[in-house]
Amino acid sequence: MKASDLFVKALEAEGVEYIFGIPGEENLDLLESLRTSSIKLVLTRHEQGAGFMAATYGRLTGKVGVCLSTLGPGATNLMTPAAYAQLGAMPMLMITGQKPIKTSKQGRFQVIDVVDMLRSVTKYTTQVVSGERIPSIVREAFRVAHEERPGAVHIELPEDIAAENTEAPLLKPSMTRRPIAEYKAIAHAVEMIEQATSPLLLIGAGANRKLTAKMLREFVDATGIPFVTTQMGKGVLNESDPLFAGNTALSDGDFVHRAIERADLIINVGHDVVEKPPFFMHHDGQQVIHINFDSATVDPVYFPQLEVVGDIANSIWQIKQDLTPQDSWKLNFYKDVHEAYVQHRGEAEGDERFPVLPERFVRDVRKVMPENGIVTLDNGVYKIWFARNYPAYGPNTLLLDNALASMGAGLPSAIGAKLVHPEVPVVSVCGDGGFMMNSQELETAVRLKLDLVVIVLRDDAYGMIKWKQSHMNLGNFGLDYGNPDLVKYAESYGAKGWRIHNTAEIATTLQQCLDTPGVHVIDCPVDYSLNDETLNRTIKKLSQKL
Repeated sequence: MKASDLFVKALEAEGVEYIFGIPGEENLDLLESLRTSSIKLVLTRHEQGAGFMAATYGRLTGKVGVCLSTLGPGATNLMTPAAYAQLGAMPMLMITGQKPIKTSKQGRFQVIDVVDMLRSVTKYTTQVVSGERIPSIVREAFRVAHEERPGAVHIELPEDIAAENTEAPLLKPSMTRRPIAEYKAIAHAVEMIEQATSPLLLIGAGANRKLTAKMLREFVDATGIPFVTTQMGKGVLNESDPLFAGNTALSDGDFVHRAIERADLIINVGHDVVEKPPFFMHHDGQQVIHINFDSATVDPVYFPQLEVVGDIANSIWQIKQDLTPQDSWKLNFYKDVHEAYVQHRGEAEGDERFPVLPERFVRDVRKVMPENGIVTLDNGVYKIWFARNYPAYGPNTLLLDNALASMGAGLPSAIGAKLVHPEVPVVSVCGDGGFMMNSQELETAVRLKLDLVVIVLRDDAYGMIKWKQSHMNLGNFGLDYGNPDLVKYAESYGAKGWRIHNTAEIATTLQQCLDTPGVHVIDCPVDYSLNDETLNRTIKKLSQKL
């Protein structure tokens, strides 16, 4: 058969449902093969948007998300989503086209070494030089993308290779079982936990897997040990649980840091060095157990005393089976932290200031969204407030990026989430800066007839950097801009535009949008000027209470 047909059949054998992207002339044979396949092509308006959608598909399903571009400028536009998937541990395959490699009459027009370019942001990157190699290359790409730690892979398919004939047979996906931790490591972990005075569970990005969440739930229920999370560990366990003591959204002094300071043993599950350190180790007797698929990366602030290396879910299950909860554990302090955190979160309820303060906005979104609803975030100051003040009730119900932390991902991520879970309400929260970086994907959402809500928090500036600028006592320079009329802008794409005029309208407008089919864009002015005042007041209260 034609090599491009074999390539598509190999993708079908791997269970591919969607390919997100923008084809070019070098992809035309592949495009024709896709036309008669079971795979749905989602045509996007920018390759970056396609990559973010594919990465989000991988994040939510655990399967490999796939995106497509042409050569040259199309491929270079995939660099950012490649880094997004690679740092965020999201399984994703990028397919790029290329000029003929056997004979070429166009010189080096649009030709760059895409394979080498993507090497620094992928786990695997290769060029197909023969149709006979397609089955093994596709199988290896999917195997590597899935393998812990998941990430981005890349295949370049030149147009002359795509057009040639081949008799190569398909390779079936292989069964893989991850190794489990050595029993002696499990026994040592059990001994350390039982001998601790104030053990605390810390849930990181690597624990955000379905079976791991189930085992962690059983562990907490069986032991009563409280837990905290990193930003990308949010929702692994239900954060309405009274044993939840906070999220590591801020650098120092917050609720969660008080809990971490009190712990004499931290059970650190799924620690990932791509996130900002959730705590700094000191040589003061506090002990750390590292439970992960891989061994720890030791640095000046992280040097665990015990490493339990193997499948995380199995490790947690084994520890739970052998562990006996101790009457000597002192855990009430963590419950006090949880109560103080809940009380603080409620303070925003009656704050009617407008433009809205971020903590009040977060409160209203949580009030309206159902427990299984998905909120996707772009990158900005509000991300800190969502991580800190938005209790997530299930895994991957708050999609934020604390790895690459790229702007422009919020809207494409919401499109990917809605395609994976069409039955679930999906809301994308973006700053005006991040929204405008990929706002053209509104057309994609409208064309796909998605039910989607996009809330644009408008402060007419790159607010996060402006906040940092003020922290350094620097002048207000270089970060303010203008915006289009966002209501008219939404309507020009066939979406419905809304404008918030006072804080009381936020919840009612969001609810109306969720109840009405179609794509909705809400223009919501926000005020970040009281960030420091709010956080300093919190830390002062904590000092008095805890």
